[in-house]
Amino acid sequence: MTATTVMLVDDHLVVRAGLKALLDSQPDIEVIGEADSGEQAVDMAVELGPRLVMMDLALGAGIDGVEAIRRIRAACPTLPVLVFTTYDTDADVVRAIDAGAIGYLLKDSAPQEIFAAIRGAVAGQSVLSPPVASRLLQQMRRPDEALTAREAELLTLLAEGLTNKELGKRLFISEATVKTHLAHIYAKLGVDTRAAAVSVALRRDGIR
Repeated sequence: MTATTVMLVDDHLVVRAGLKALLDSQPDIEVIGEADSGEQAVDMAVELGPRLVMMDLALGAGIDGVEAIRRIRAACPTLPVLVFTTYDTDADVVRAIDAGAIGYLLKDSAPQEIFAAIRGAVAGQSVLSPPVASRLLQQMRRPDEALTAREAELLTLLAEGLTNKELGKRLFISEATVKTHLAHIYAKLGVDTRAAAVSVALRRDGIR
């Protein structure tokens, strides 16, 4: 089995060491590089070519995590970047996703949530920590929103990184019905990707 290669970006050595030890406990995940600044992260991402970058947002002096994500995505368009941070405001989530992050994970996530997020991100699934996804659902349930209750529910599950098949099982509907709901959601939000749908939803209420 080929391991998923991961690069860690955090300006705290202790955090990187702890996360590396945790990830290295999994046979299918391998940490191949560590960066402590945004500039170093961009250079190392290009040089090492990992399958995933885990990025903190606050990186001390120099460019922050959001700008590092933007530059990494510009240099390596197919390289997914998963945010791993303590910052959980809607504004931070929106900025990160707009910059190109595939997901947003909080540092207090359980180990199994972290492993699942990494595997999902590498598979192209958008992932949000449960607290962030929960706030998304609350926003989308506002009565004046264009989405129906079922569409809002599906969008929240979408943010958890579920596949169409998994969405169907969770909601007890067929994959064809899931695709129809997704098409309606994308049309209503004016987007064409899962990550963009989550970003637009979080930006509502004037959040920037």
